[in-house]
Amino acid sequence: MKIARFEFSLFGIITYALFDPVTKDCAIVDPGMSTDQERQAVAAFIANNGLHLTHIINTHLHIDHAIGNSWLKEHYNAPVEGNEADLPLGARMMEQAAMFGIPIEVKQVEIDRKLKAGDIIKIGDGQLKVLHVPGHSPGSIALYDEADCFAIVGDALFAGSIGRTDLPGGNHRQLLQSIRENLLTLPDDTIVYPGHGSATTIGHERNTNPFLV
Repeated sequence: MKIARFEFSLFGIITYALFDPVTKDCAIVDPGMSTDQERQAVAAFIANNGLHLTHIINTHLHIDHAIGNSWLKEHYNAPVEGNEADLPLGARMMEQAAMFGIPIEVKQVEIDRKLKAGDIIKIGDGQLKVLHVPGHSPGSIALYDEADCFAIVGDALFAGSIGRTDLPGGNHRQLLQSIRENLLTLPDDTIVYPGHGSATTIGHERNTNPFLV
């Protein structure tokens, strides 16, 4: 599976496009587009590569990771997928916008396919395994591609840091447990693609991350 990375203005959110270069099936993970220019960047990528959007996946439902859901669904008729423990966050998108002073009208997020630990998401001939990593939010998930040796981890784990736990539903102890049990158990050379900042590897974080050593 191929992966493309977009960094958008709302809190520097990173949106990922995953696609099978043969079948052209595509997933957008954490759609953080909040302006017409950002939405058109994703639309151009899909069109220029001849892709067929089959999945809209949220690692969690904080506003920066989910603000582009409704636009994608309206334009591509693909299902929104995520963990149901984050549905209360999806229902409070307007409250989240007000909390962070975001002057944009947003729609609440509903989940069409409820993902749980162990689920497999097929993207053409590739696949992602769903890992439940609560702590940053109750329904936080990571997406693990064993064949291509990478994981998209949302805001659970960062290069040299971990996700914040001071937002509603956050739990610091739970997040550390999730990382140790469900992420650090992946192979050391697994590339970690976080929701903000640069990529890293599982081995590097296991050995150097000050929150985990």
